[in-house]
Amino acid sequence: MTQTPQENNNILAILAPGTFVLIWSTGFVFAKMALPYAETMTLLATRFLIAVGLLLLISFIWKAKWPKTLMQTVHIAMAGILLHALYLGGVFASIELGLQAGVAALIVGIQPLLVAFTAGIFLKEKITIRQWVGLFLGVSGVILVVWAKLENGLGTPLGVSIAVIALFGISIGTVYQKRFCGEMDLRTGAVIQYTAASIPTGILAYFTESMTINWTGEMIFAMFWLVVVLSVGAISLLYVLIRKGAASKVSSMFFLVPPTAALMAWVLYDETFRSTALIGMAMTVFGVALVNLRPIKRLGLRTRPS
Repeated sequence: MTQTPQENNNILAILAPGTFVLIWSTGFVFAKMALPYAETMTLLATRFLIAVGLLLLISFIWKAKWPKTLMQTVHIAMAGILLHALYLGGVFASIELGLQAGVAALIVGIQPLLVAFTAGIFLKEKITIRQWVGLFLGVSGVILVVWAKLENGLGTPLGVSIAVIALFGISIGTVYQKRFCGEMDLRTGAVIQYTAASIPTGILAYFTESMTINWTGEMIFAMFWLVVVLSVGAISLLYVLIRKGAASKVSSMFFLVPPTAALMAWVLYDETFRSTALIGMAMTVFGVALVNLRPIKRLGLRTRPS
């Protein structure tokens, strides 16, 4: 029996947001897979430049629109530096410094909380009692998990600090993009953002790293996943979701990212969470859910692919 276009749209609305969240979650475990073969900034600069080439091709094939003014381009580039260079650079560097992938995912996973409160301050959105409760639970849960991990020698204070910097990068970048890049085409915008992000990461790689990559089979697979599946595939899926009006459902499911990433890290790298850390993760997930299920939808904020 042939399905109607409406039925196909309903299936997309149900399955695609969960698929996007699942793909987003893989970014943390594939970062850990790639880092033994390349230093952080070298890995990211290479990833960004490969993604630029693929997205340029996609933009020309689909005849995507480019920004009309120089100021629009500057705003998109600035958002890209915050969302990719600062956020991804922080996540990758924290994992390279020994922070578990699941813990890194949990720390930056409270991004919807900071976005809601940053929007409340700068965009004059009302902050509700439920949001305050969610913020308290989310932050308390992260502190509990980090304390438990550091007490057991899993990670370093420096790695945690860099992950927190990444958290602020994606939180401020999300609000910045909403404020200044609302009309951005996700394909050409991604070209500009990845190009902009490749500049500071490339400079840091040149002055602080050896800029060598060991192209093993595992490294090639990890780079393929990071570029094609995440940087290109996720951005394309998000573009479809936005056109179909389902982007808000992605935001409402964002609280599932930390436990999903932690489960993947447990399967692939035997990263475990003991009772205290599990309680902390549950608190954080519930706190983010309290904030995220309605207020983020109201704000219309877009979840960024990693």
